[in-house]
Amino acid sequence: MPRTVNERLSASDTDDITDGPVRQCAVTRDRLEKADMIRFVRSPDGLAVPDVAEKLPGRGAWIRADKDTLAKAVKAGTFSRAFKAQTPLPDDIAAMVEGQLVRQCVGLLGMARKSGKVVVGFDQVRAYLKSRSPGWLIEASDGSEDGRNKVHFLAKAMYDDPRTAGALSSAELGVAFGRERVIHALLQNGALARSFGTAYTRLTGFRPAPEKDWFSGRDR
Repeated sequence: MPRTVNERLSASDTDDITDGPVRQCAVTRDRLEKADMIRFVRSPDGLAVPDVAEKLPGRGAWIRADKDTLAKAVKAGTFSRAFKAQTPLPDDIAAMVEGQLVRQCVGLLGMARKSGKVVVGFDQVRAYLKSRSPGWLIEASDGSEDGRNKVHFLAKAMYDDPRTAGALSSAELGVAFGRERVIHALLQNGALARSFGTAYTRLTGFRPAPEKDWFSGRDR
């Protein structure tokens, strides 16, 4: 769960604190960094719609990036109050947010591919890990347990707390990397890895993060 700004500021001096732009959640009233939130705008036909890319014109209402907070917003009529006008939401609003976040993650991975900042394939990922630390290990949610374990435990043996993203399917990763399906990939360290990490963290507020269970209790 994202920390509030006050919680970030009360963290120890050794904590890695980012100083990103801050907004107030329209539901919880917590002040959070924009990276931990989803922006909504009121469309011309009067509906509240998500603006994950933060590019749509007009006044925005911000909420914490997770499905439970969005459900509370829907139930409490938060958007009508925020926009000072009756503002209903589409029935599939949570799916709309998830879809935008998936496209953002896939788009960033695609940019990394074009920039030569990704490694794709089981053998290629393992070879890379033997010489350099990863930014993110990317494992398809529908990949085999044996294959992802071999990648993870190699990374774990060589580096502290390698980060794994497992919420995207092999077909979604295929779109990112210009293939039909992709099971194993690696995103190299750098600006695109940081941007992907922000987008992926928000995605896991709306879609389960299976990597939390894949390696739990098995890598110590």
